[in-house]
Amino acid sequence: MKNRKLGIIGGSGIYQMEGFESTKWKKIKTSWGSPSDDVMTAEFNGNNICFIPRHSRGHKINPTNINFRANIDAMKQLGVTDIISVSAVGSLKESLSPGTFVIVDQFIDRTFSRAKTFFDEEIVAHVSMAKPTSKGLRECCEAVLKKLNINYQMGGTYVVMEGPQFSTFAESNLYRSWKADVIGMTNMPEAKLAREAEIRYCTVAMVTDYDCWHPDHDEVDVAMVIKTLQKNATNAQSMVKEVIKNFKNFSIDKDPANDCLNTAIITDPKQRTKKTIKKLKYIAGRVLKK
Repeated sequence: MKNRKLGIIGGSGIYQMEGFESTKWKKIKTSWGSPSDDVMTAEFNGNNICFIPRHSRGHKINPTNINFRANIDAMKQLGVTDIISVSAVGSLKESLSPGTFVIVDQFIDRTFSRAKTFFDEEIVAHVSMAKPTSKGLRECCEAVLKKLNINYQMGGTYVVMEGPQFSTFAESNLYRSWKADVIGMTNMPEAKLAREAEIRYCTVAMVTDYDCWHPDHDEVDVAMVIKTLQKNATNAQSMVKEVIKNFKNFSIDKDPANDCLNTAIITDPKQRTKKTIKKLKYIAGRVLKK
C-alpha cells in the first residue's frame, strides 16, 4: 500500500486543530472553485496531515452552499488517502444522548440542492456506495474512543437532510421509523465524492441534541447545540490526535475506495476530451491516463 496521508474535515464546532507542528494555511485552487477555506497542513507524531473546516473558520457557509467538490479535490491534490469526517448531528434514538459519538457505517441521502458528482460532463462514472465508509478507519476510531473513554456507538445510519432549517416533528418521526440513528446536513455528497476520488472515508458523528421528536426536547435551538458542541470539540481534538498516531495500524487492503474507478467509468475513451481529462486529473487521473 502506498504512503497513507490523513485528512480531517471538521464540522460545526471544529474550525481549527490545536497542538500540531509546522502549521500552515494553504490556498488551494481546484477545477470546481475554492474550498470552504484555506487548507491547514501540519505535522503530528511524525505524520503530515491536512484539515479543512467545512463551514469555514467562523462558520460562514451554510450546508447547502459548501463546495464539497472543491474540498475533496483539494484533499486529493495534497495527497490525502484517508479522510476522517467529524460532524455534529441530532440523535434519532433515546440511547444516543448528547455527547455520544457515532461511528457511521451507512447513510440515507435526502439532500436535493447539491452537485453530487465529479463526473457531470462528458465522462460518466458509477461508483458503488453499498459500503460508504472504511472498515479499517472505523475500527481505528473505535479503538481510539475506547482508549479515551468517550461514550460511542459502533455503526449507525446517518440521515443527511438539506437544511439549514431543523426537521419538522413529522420528518423527525419519519426518520425514526426508518430505524436511522442520527441526522445531520453535511455528509452527503461528501462521502460520495470521497468515493469517486478513491479516498477512504469515515464519519464520526457527534450528537449535540435529540432533534425535535423527543418530548423533553421538542425544539432544537442553536444555544443548546453550541453548549454540547464545545464539549464535543474537545473530545474530537483528542480523538483526532490518537487517530493520527494509529490509523496506519489498521488494514485497508480490501477497502472499496482503493480502486473503485477501475470498473466505474462507462464512457467510451474516444469521447474523452483533453479539457475534461485535465479537469479530472487529481480525482481520476490514475485511470484516465490509461
